[in-house]
Amino acid sequence: MYISIRYALVTHLCCCGCGYEVVTPLAPREWKLTFDGVAISLHPSIGNWSFPCKSHYWIRSNTVAWARQWTEKEISASRGTARPTTEAVRRMSRRRTASPVASKWWAALRKRK
Repeated sequence: MYISIRYALVTHLCCCGCGYEVVTPLAPREWKLTFDGVAISLHPSIGNWSFPCKSHYWIRSNTVAWARQWTEKEISASRGTARPTTEAVRRMSRRRTASPVASKWWAALRKRK
């Protein structure tokens, strides 16, 4: 997970392991980051509706809590109420990461499951 206070963004690789980079803007009407000195949490949940995996999860105290997958109808309804900044983040999130360090880190994390 990469946190930019300057740009008010949090990025991480999709927790399903698909390799897509997830970008979450930090703002009162978007996501909120909590850091208690040890663990990080993001709220609300992260729904990767633009990715082939369509994964849906929360990050709570450095742990991934999986949520049920949404139906296409739920995803469409959510997008109908989305703000312009959310659409811009969706476009940024579609790119795959090529970082070998990040890839090794995610591979090690998946082995721990």
